[in-house]
This record gives sequence, C-alpha cells and structure tokens, in this order.
Amino acid sequence: MSLPSIAATTVGSFPRPAWLATRSTGSVQFLPTSDALEEAKDDSTLLAIRDQESAGLDLVTDGEQRRTSFINHILASWNGVDLAKLTPRAIRRRNNERLVPTIVGPVTRRAPAAVADVKFAKANTALPVKAAVPGPTTVIDTTFDEVYGDESRLAMDIAEALNAELLELQAAGADYLQIDEPAMTRYHEKVKGYGARALDRCLDGITVPTFVHLCYGYPGTGIPQHDYEYPELFEMLLETRIGGFSVEFARSGYPTEILAGCGDRLVMFGCVDPGDSPLEPVRAVTDRVREALRYVEPERLLLAPDCGLMTITRDLAHQKASLLVQTAREVRRGL
Repeated sequence: MSLPSIAATTVGSFPRPAWLATRSTGSVQFLPTSDALEEAKDDSTLLAIRDQESAGLDLVTDGEQRRTSFINHILASWNGVDLAKLTPRAIRRRNNERLVPTIVGPVTRRAPAAVADVKFAKANTALPVKAAVPGPTTVIDTTFDEVYGDESRLAMDIAEALNAELLELQAAGADYLQIDEPAMTRYHEKVKGYGARALDRCLDGITVPTFVHLCYGYPGTGIPQHDYEYPELFEMLLETRIGGFSVEFARSGYPTEILAGCGDRLVMFGCVDPGDSPLEPVRAVTDRVREALRYVEPERLLLAPDCGLMTITRDLAHQKASLLVQTAREVRRGL
C-alpha cells in the first residue's frame, strides 16, 4: 500500500491497558490467567489499532501488545537460545549488568514468532501495517554466548533465522518491515565487522519497504546511550539493501543536515519525544520537520516518535500520535 507524502506513523509499541500487563525491571508481566490471556492480548491489540486509526496515523502496527520484550518474543521461537538460563552481562555499552538469555547451541528458527500478530492486525485494519523484529547486532548484545565464541558467525546464523521470519511476515501481508538495531548506534566497529553484512542477509527475498531503527536512547533515561553518531553509521548501512532509516531527533538534538547522509532511502524521522514529557507545541514539531525537508524529499519522509510509546499512558500516547498527524497535515499544506 502506498503512503502519502510526509506520512505519520509510529516506531512500533503502544501502551498496554492496565488489565493486560504491568512492567517490572524492563520486561512485561502479563496479568490474566492463561485461559484468558490470548483473548486479552487480542482485545488490547484491537484497542491499540483503533487508537492509531482514531489518531489518524497512515501506517500502523499491532502495538506489540503480545510481546514480553521486543527481543524475547522472537527468540522464543528459536533453537539454541535458553530464555530460562539467564546470564549477567553489560549491554548497550553501559556499565550496569542485566540478566540476558543464553546461547546454548546453534541458532536456528524453529517456528514463526510474529506471523500470527501480523495476520491479526491485517484482518482488523484497512491501513497498511508495519511489523518489527530485533536485528542481529542487537540480539548478540542482548544475549550471552557460551557456544560460538565468534560474534560474526553467530550474527550470520541469527540473520538467517530472522530472514525466515521476515519472509513469512511479508507473505502474511506486512506492508512494511522494520529491523530494530539500538546496538548499532553503540558499536560502530561491530557494524563494520559484521553487523551491516548480517543486516543485509536478513533482507534476502524481501520486496516490501524496510527500515532499520537506529535507537538513540530509551524513554525516561535522560541521557544519551551511545558513544557515536549517525553519519558514520549511514555510510556503512548504505552499502546494504535496507530501504530506510528510523532515526531520532526529538531528544538527541542532532542537526538535521546529517539526514543528507541517508542518500535516496526512506527516512522515519523521530520528531516527537516518546517519553513521559509534556506535549510539544505543534509549531516546534513542524519547524523540526521543515528543517528535515531541506534534506529529504516529502515522498521519502515519515514522521514518528523517537522510539516506542509503550512506557507512557494510553492518553498521552494518543496525544503524541495525534500531534504527528497534525504536524504532517500542517506541513503538507505548506508544500
């Protein structure tokens, strides 16, 4: 499905209703009993879709309502990953350790992970649907390897498993596909060593438009979480077949001229703070977008929050989605 120039969308996640889940130490804890859980997930997915529709977004997701985390939802369908065997390690080039799943054998895809999610979303909206998976560099950064001893070889096996998932998501009707790679902004040397090549392997046979989400930092942290900046990353990723970049400008303060480094690719322009912050004035966001249009043609530009909206209230998420739509309409009128 085609999108209008300066389309409004979201990175992926939407808040979960209080009756479905709570968040604890970064992961989602579902509340209903097992008998009622699938129905509750369906209901909350419908709410997320309707919320995006009523806000006026042009491209929607399922709100990632079924995911305990954006990574483990996919890893649970792979061989070679033990989600119950948690090993401490520092991630995202930070000092604090987290308990992460352990790689205990060769990584292969055992079953679909998010295909049913896409089918459900497609059956319940007439709008185009975007689906996301974590990328190889981020999966490596968020697991502990006790088998391979070679990140490059592990990355290619992960990429093969992800490619199989992406091909099925495409066949299930996903109109756009996104690969989430927050680790890429922290480890440019790994992108150069194997990350770009692994990302490209994920895209074999994919014909729908694709994005890589290059996360600057997560909502609520208050500080940047990377040691590097986007331009060097764009240069390496332009050597791949990725169709576009999801980049964050609302909180980063990056100058928009670096968007010139995106070449002819799509740009999902993060222009609204996704955290628990006051709603930004429309004028401030439209000015930000007009600056971006100096470097990106309108037909290649999509407006989005910097990151997912799942950490804030449903009401605030709706307001921020509506702000994106209002901004897109205002800017289109002035073209």
